[in-house]
Amino acid sequence: MDDILDCPVLLTGNEHSRFLSKRYGYKEWMISRFLNFIPCPEKMLEYIHNSKNLHYYIRVNTLKTNPQELKRRLDEKGYHLNETILKEVFEIKNPGFMGIQNKVDGVRNDNQNNADNNDNKVAVTAQRDNDLQSSKDNDPGSKQPSIGSTIEYLKGYYYIQDLSSCIAVEELEIDDGSDLVVLDMAAAPGGKTTHIAQKLNNMGAIFACELNSNRLASLLFNLSRCFVQNTIVLNIKAEEIDKLGLHFDRVLLDAPCTCEGIIMKDTSRKKSRNLVDLGTCSNRQKKLIMSGFDVLKPNGLLIYCTCSFAPEENEMIIQYLLNNRKDAKLEPLNYGMNGLTRFSKYQFDESMVFTKRFYPHIHSTNGFFIAKIRKISN
Repeated sequence: MDDILDCPVLLTGNEHSRFLSKRYGYKEWMISRFLNFIPCPEKMLEYIHNSKNLHYYIRVNTLKTNPQELKRRLDEKGYHLNETILKEVFEIKNPGFMGIQNKVDGVRNDNQNNADNNDNKVAVTAQRDNDLQSSKDNDPGSKQPSIGSTIEYLKGYYYIQDLSSCIAVEELEIDDGSDLVVLDMAAAPGGKTTHIAQKLNNMGAIFACELNSNRLASLLFNLSRCFVQNTIVLNIKAEEIDKLGLHFDRVLLDAPCTCEGIIMKDTSRKKSRNLVDLGTCSNRQKKLIMSGFDVLKPNGLLIYCTCSFAPEENEMIIQYLLNNRKDAKLEPLNYGMNGLTRFSKYQFDESMVFTKRFYPHIHSTNGFFIAKIRKISN
């Protein structure tokens, strides 16, 4: 099973995959794979193709305010907020023109740990056009300011973050004010780190790793904006965290990935990724998950997540961990669709149904994957 992570699966295309590839502007190898494991793949392609289907979410920062008070303040400014499955997360129905800076640090959220500067520029340009059109469609003549330019945003009352990303932190099982030591292995720009901090109520300690020094500024800015006081930022390779001699009660690995799940917000990814990128990401993900699990305390929890649909970055990474660490055990999650138990000719452990997948056309979120792993105490 281990060797398949070095060999991304290329499935043979056909006339149907070629038609869909041309119609929606994807590379055909991606479409041929989608047809084999995504529920109602044609519905997803059509859903993603329509920019009116974009969903925007904000997470209330309970270190500074509470959901009721923030909703009241934003209601007065004319924003329409809907409740979600998480009490601290709202869907914004009229986010306004999101703007360049907010698109990079906000709506594209913290799932972009592997997105380089060129990807950011392409995503911003494409999404800016979608936002302008969406704003016109929702309210012709509206001058609604961006949800990322309010005084409440600047004061750190909320963070622009996808619901799926918030669910990953929710599954860490952190009680309010817990005295836990938590590792965030790929932290910038800080969405999940600041969420963990509010879960801890600024108690305990968070170690936030970020290798890319160019991204440290956004991480430090968001930690300050959100009044986070319990976080130590480390400019190191997360794979080398064991060199510090630390062990953690909780580990969050939002792994750098090919980001297939955010194609709706970054259409360049329809053609900008190939099988080599998939192989590169999966090989690094193997190293990251092993490092994260090895510094976990007995009975501790590791949450692994990506914004990718690819089994090579999701179920296959979890299978690799299960094959190599016998004290790793998958636990059930509360939201999403069951993970894959097989892909192509590969069969996964039966407990893989405990992992969860999120699809834009089903869950109104980014495409996302979450696994919850317990280190069994001996």
